[in-house]
This record gives sequence, C-alpha cells and structure tokens, in this order.
Amino acid sequence: MSSNAKIDDSVREKIISQPDMILDDQDLMRALIAANEKSMGGNIVDLRGIAMERLEARLDRLEDTHRSVIAAAYENLAGTNQVHRAILRMLDPVEFEPFLHDLGGEVAEILRVDAVRLVLESVQSEDDPAIQKLGDVLSVAEPGFIDDYLAGGRNVPLRQVTLRQLHSGSTLIYGEEADWIRSEACLKLDFGEGRLPGMLVMGAEDPHQFTPQQGTDLLAFFAGVFERAMRRWLS
Repeated sequence: MSSNAKIDDSVREKIISQPDMILDDQDLMRALIAANEKSMGGNIVDLRGIAMERLEARLDRLEDTHRSVIAAAYENLAGTNQVHRAILRMLDPVEFEPFLHDLGGEVAEILRVDAVRLVLESVQSEDDPAIQKLGDVLSVAEPGFIDDYLAGGRNVPLRQVTLRQLHSGSTLIYGEEADWIRSEACLKLDFGEGRLPGMLVMGAEDPHQFTPQQGTDLLAFFAGVFERAMRRWLS
C-alpha cells in the first residue's frame, strides 16, 4: 500500500483545469516550494529557490518604488493645482488693500498655510496710518533686513526661495502669531531696478510643512507672479 496521500479527484481536476489559481497565490506557492526543499533534504542547495527569493525581493522593491513614484506624481499635481488656484485668486482684486488682505485670507487658505506676510524694505515708518491699516499682512523693515533675515547671520548665498524649520517665528514678521510658527517659506521679491526688495513669507504651525529637502519650483513660480502683480501697485 502506498503511504503517499492522494488528492481528492475533484480538487485535482480543478487544479489541472485552472493552474493559474495556484501560481497566482503567493502563500500557496511558498508552501509548495518549502515542501519541495524539505523533501530534497538539508544537504542540497536549491539554486532555483534562491533565485526565486531574490526575484521576489526585487519585485517587492520595484512595487514599492512604483507606489512611491505614483504618490509623488499625485502630490506634485495637487500642489500645482493648489498654486494655480491661489494665483487666480490673488489676481482678482483691482485695488491694493483688498489685494493684500486676500493674501492673509483666501490665498492663505488655498495654500493651506497658517500665516502669510509681506515684508517691504522702506525708509517709511510703520507708524504711517496707511501701513497700520494693513498691519495684519504687511510689515515694513529697514533696508538690508531681508538679506540678513534670509542668511540668518551666516555667510551663505541667498536663494529666491528659502524653506526652513523654526523654533519660533520672528515677531517683526508674524507679530503675536510668532510663537507657534514652526516652519516657513521665504520668497525673496525683486520689484525692479531702483526699488528696494521685498519678501513674501508663508508660515506654518506644522514643522514639516516646509523643509529644506522639498522642491521649490512651484513657489518660485508663485513668487514670479507675485512680483509682477506688485509692480502694478508700485508703479
């Protein structure tokens, strides 16, 4: 009498008629390979099994990379749409005061940041009534402040967009909200020849919203549009 267990005829016929059902089941295939290795004994090296394990590991890595690429593509597309919507909203106002107030309102909401501030270098005092009316969005600083703020006291080349994490924000820029600002995006603005520079700052409570490792292309594009919009009001 044979000691080998026999498969039920109906199960056997189903496997023969649909072999893909077995091949597509990873857990079942691993069990079959393990049983095959056990039957060969511990002194036999199954090169095919080793190769299969390496191929499976490589496939898993490729699948992870594929998912990461797709996630990054969706995130980039979402970020592009977000910036485009913010730009369209920013260009709606036809007067300067609503233009600035929208920065701290709907534009900030679209960009999902907690604070937006425009810093202008000027010899004009913040005590000017026109500036005080826009104090929740506009900050006036003495000439040279922006470069010093971006460099942070270091001798480093300045970029158009600076992303960084903070222990707390600057009170000169954020006012009473400075204590809970944990990351920021600083967009240096060029208003044209003969004019002092400006800076648009986006602050976030989330310390990971803006980090130096992130790309800056979209924010550089936003800064370019903002510069051109501001030149209309400064001309």
